[in-house]
Amino acid sequence: MCGIAGIIAAPGTEVNLDAVYAMRKALKHRGPDGDGLYVNGSIALAQTRLAIIDLATGDQPLYAPGGIALVANGEIYNYLELKQEMAEAHFATASDCEVPLHLYRREGPDFAEHLRGMYAIALHDAAEDRLLLSRDPFGIKPLYYVAGPAGLAFASEPGALLDAGLAPRRIVPRSRDELLQLQFTTGRDTIFEGIQRLLPGETLVVSRARIVERRRIDPLPALPPVQIGEAAALAELDKVLLESVTLHQRSDVPYGMFLSGGVDSAALLAAMARVNDRPVLAYTAGFDRGEVNDERAHARAVAGALGAEHVEVEFGEQDFWDLLPRIAAAVDDPAADYAVLPTWKLAERAAQDVKVVLSGEGGDEIFAGYGRYRSAIRPWWRGGRAMRPRGIFDGLGVLRQEPTGWRDGIVAAESLSGGKDRNRLQSVQAVDCADWLPNDLLTKLDRCLMAHGLEGRTPYLDPALAAFAYRLPDGLKIRGRLGKYLLRAWLDKAVPVAGAFTRKRGFTVPVGSWIAARGDRLGPLVAAQPGVAEACHPDAVRRLYGATGKHAAFACWTLLFYALWHQHHVVGRPAEGDVTAMLE
Repeated sequence: MCGIAGIIAAPGTEVNLDAVYAMRKALKHRGPDGDGLYVNGSIALAQTRLAIIDLATGDQPLYAPGGIALVANGEIYNYLELKQEMAEAHFATASDCEVPLHLYRREGPDFAEHLRGMYAIALHDAAEDRLLLSRDPFGIKPLYYVAGPAGLAFASEPGALLDAGLAPRRIVPRSRDELLQLQFTTGRDTIFEGIQRLLPGETLVVSRARIVERRRIDPLPALPPVQIGEAAALAELDKVLLESVTLHQRSDVPYGMFLSGGVDSAALLAAMARVNDRPVLAYTAGFDRGEVNDERAHARAVAGALGAEHVEVEFGEQDFWDLLPRIAAAVDDPAADYAVLPTWKLAERAAQDVKVVLSGEGGDEIFAGYGRYRSAIRPWWRGGRAMRPRGIFDGLGVLRQEPTGWRDGIVAAESLSGGKDRNRLQSVQAVDCADWLPNDLLTKLDRCLMAHGLEGRTPYLDPALAAFAYRLPDGLKIRGRLGKYLLRAWLDKAVPVAGAFTRKRGFTVPVGSWIAARGDRLGPLVAAQPGVAEACHPDAVRRLYGATGKHAAFACWTLLFYALWHQHHVVGRPAEGDVTAMLE
């Protein structure tokens, strides 16, 4: 796992190497084990390396005959199989990331269609005078770019582009409103003016510093559910889940996993326990407040049943005040999801023992675990409703101007997710995979882990496993009031103590009570922040921090996160000290 960056200068101009060096420096936390640089005429590529596979010869850039160079951030899990298919190719290293080079020589811009993994790749073909940028279909690994008259620059994080002076520290009001209402932003445009995302599954072809072609791989098949019985489906699930876990464990360094009290991570641990000779190292977060569901006891029982080595990590109130500024600084593409809090501390602890962790992100999306899916597929006269129909600040009277277009990105994803072959449930799953998954859950995982030099892997987002789960009949996804039926049935047989058919209490973090305890002090501080004052009525913000109820508490959390994020990424203030120090 790594950080990558680069610039292709406009014709007749020189590449700005100072900007490339600045981006590489800004991405050092993503790759503390080394760095590399490639310069060829008007193009420069840089990389910082977190060494996971081929520790000896896997440094980048990597090269292939014909003047082709590559830097990559990712893992190609089927690299051994692809090497066997390309017996005619000469591989100079044992690196998984050398495989895309030879695939490109054979397939051209379609090379990514053969990759099974998570990746953001930059490949320069000097003979064809073109640069290719490619991102994995689920968007597990990030990639951002800025295009303008001077050329095109790209980086693994928008913060690197900002630090290099390649984009202004100005936010887009529409995207800010979207963030406040949804807790994440959608589509190609980021919250920063001029900075765009490569979409999940997208490959850009850049020639003479201009984007001349876009290709896209859909993460989910545009096909209807298959007809399969429960027994056959369980057997197939066992096969594809174990295969995915086996591939995701390919590593030359120690690895572990994140274990919550939910079905996804328990099933993941059960699969890992079956394919590992030694006890799996499992990390679980808990909280110091009894008012929320603490998953440690349940996770402890599951870990014990599977012979795992269990490490418990507590996230307390003092952690909240001390760590939140650093967390907001790390999540430069903002996602105001309070799950960043335990994820950060889990990553900090796991990095003491391992360099790779497997995580359960994606399980709810591909097996249909969310309650909102059940609501979305019901007719209106039975209580059905669209997903995310209400914004976080609706009805609170806090925003200076009630946003009207904050749901446009969701509507756009909805219009693209359907089709004659997908049914209603598949369509709403595809909506979540378009934006919520890459721009909230996977961004959170990437930034929190890479801040600690830790790689996160997501076996549920393996193409073969995801395609199988996505095409299950609705009755094997949702049964009664429970989602993920087939995964629950598999887990119930594998680990009865996991209580697979017990309704999940939901994962929550006690941010509401932590904030409420300091509401009188926080209200004026948050209201006075320039980013908040720009979007909100200061008096309404102060009143909000004295209000009660879940709706108000979530809005208070969102504003606090945004205030800290804005201080660091827009104002430019270092993330030093605790919350109060950052806001004063």
